[in-house]
Amino acid sequence: MMPSYFFAHGAPSIVLEDNEYTQMLKIFKDQTPRPKAIVLFSAHWEESVQVIGAAETYGTIYDFGGFQDELYEMTYPANSDRPLSEQIQSLLLKHGIPSELDDKRGLDHGAWAILKLLYPDADIPIVALSVNRFLTNEQQYQIGKALGKLREHDVLIIGSGGTVHNLRALNWRSQGVDEWAEQFDNWLQSKLESWDTEALFHYHEQAPHAREAVPTSEHFIPLLLAMGSGDANRQAKLLHRSYQFGNLSLSCWQFQ
Repeated sequence: MMPSYFFAHGAPSIVLEDNEYTQMLKIFKDQTPRPKAIVLFSAHWEESVQVIGAAETYGTIYDFGGFQDELYEMTYPANSDRPLSEQIQSLLLKHGIPSELDDKRGLDHGAWAILKLLYPDADIPIVALSVNRFLTNEQQYQIGKALGKLREHDVLIIGSGGTVHNLRALNWRSQGVDEWAEQFDNWLQSKLESWDTEALFHYHEQAPHAREAVPTSEHFIPLLLAMGSGDANRQAKLLHRSYQFGNLSLSCWQFQ
C-alpha cells in the first residue's frame, strides 16, 4: 500500500533553497515507488465545501508577493485525472461528505512548490483538493480516511501545510529554534506516533503553546487529512524536522 505523507511547504522560496529538508525532498522520488497519481490537499486553497480539482492542465498560481523574481517565472503544468477526481467525489459521497469539482483553478504554491521539488518533471497526474477550516478536526480526519482506499491503487496522498506556522512570530534573522515551537512539535510527535486521535482532535486545548504555533488552522489541517488516510494501519513516522526563521517548522510525516 502506498504510504501517505504530510510535507511542510515553508515559504514560497523553499523551491529555490538548498538545505537538508529540500535535499530530502529532491531524492524522495528515488526512494519511493512511483505513484500512478497524486492527490494533494493544500493549505492555500480554502473553501467552505470540499472542492476537487479537475482542470485538464493546471495553471500556476503565484499567491504571494515580495519574493525572488525567479519564482514568478516558474510553472508546473501537470495534468489532472478526471476519472480519479470523480472517484474521489464518489468516495466522499459514500461517507456523507459533499463535494464539488473545479475544472478551472490552477495549483497554488502550497501545491506546486512542493511538487516541483518532489517530481520536477510534472509528469504525474495531480488532483488538488481544498481545505475547510470550519470543520472539526475529527471531520478533517474523516475526509482523509474516506480516501484511504486510493492508496491501494498506487495513489499518493499528500497534505501540504505546516505544523508551526505563525508568520507574525517569525524572526527572519534567527539561526536558532524558539523553545515554544519545539515544545509544540514534540507534543505533536508523541501524539502522532501513539496515534492518539482524541488528543490531536483537541490539540488547541491540550498541546503546549498551541495558540502560538497554530493561530489559524488551515496549515495544520493537511496533517490531519494525511493522517486520516492512514487510518487502516495507524503507523506514523517522522522523516524530517527542522526550522527556519526561529519557528517556521519544516517537517515531513509518513503514514504507513
